[in-house]
Amino acid sequence: MDVLEGIWDFVWFFFWTFAFIAYLMVLFSIIGDLFRDHELGGFAKAVWLLFLLFLPFITALVYVIARGQGMSERQIKMMQRQQEYETQRIRSIAGASSADEISKAASLYQSGAITAEEYESLKEKALH
Repeated sequence: MDVLEGIWDFVWFFFWTFAFIAYLMVLFSIIGDLFRDHELGGFAKAVWLLFLLFLPFITALVYVIARGQGMSERQIKMMQRQQEYETQRIRSIAGASSADEISKAASLYQSGAITAEEYESLKEKALH
């Protein structure tokens, strides 16, 4: 019987640990959303934070119910801005496309600035 109690104590420990970590994730999501929301005034943010500090579970539940739709919209907007930033950054780092490099090499070859072998070499580099 003692072994069985020990197993159930172990199961309950993991259950409550999971519940606590899930609650912390919700709490940090709410706090992050409060600071991400530019339409909400500073006083309202302070009130939400005070309620989260003194009545955390009830306030988190009310916040998710009352502002959950806006919370998801702000998250989607942030992810879209981040995706646009990353796309622009990759394009700036990557430089010209393969077709641009081949056309530049062709114009250099036609003007006589490079030889046929150099043109083929540049074309191979652009394609790989």
